Amino acid sequence: MRQRAALLLLCAGPALAQADGMPQPLTGTPGDAARGRAIVASRQQGLCLLCHRAPIAEERFQGDVGTDLAGAGTRWTEAQLRLRIVDSRRINPDSVMPAFHRTQGLHRVAPALQGRPLLDAQQVEDVVAWLATLKD
Repeated sequence: MRQRAALLLLCAGPALAQADGMPQPLTGTPGDAARGRAIVASRQQGLCLLCHRAPIAEERFQGDVGTDLAGAGTRWTEAQLRLRIVDSRRINPDSVMPAFHRTQGLHRVAPALQGRPLLDAQQVEDVVAWLATLKD
């Protein structure tokens, strides 16, 4: 299984050189943690709280299907967080988390969203920046 995951990462391109992370940022501009928090909290943009619980006290009705995001910056490196947001199925092919920055090889995509990532490169970096601040 681990060899299969490594092969998938290698086939995806040089930016995915590590088996469990994406070490190179997607942009030359550092992520903004405040914007990342807003994306995670947004019910129109990131939709993260549909599945995840996060330390965003003002947002009610947080999910419990996905991993609790509290402590994410302790559990994962920025490279690991980035890959999980870009396409979590590179780590776990059975993941139900959507690929937020992949556009190829997807099924059942709404016509208005075809060929467009759910989050652009800077938004991914912003979310990574915020998640990296969540230390235990």
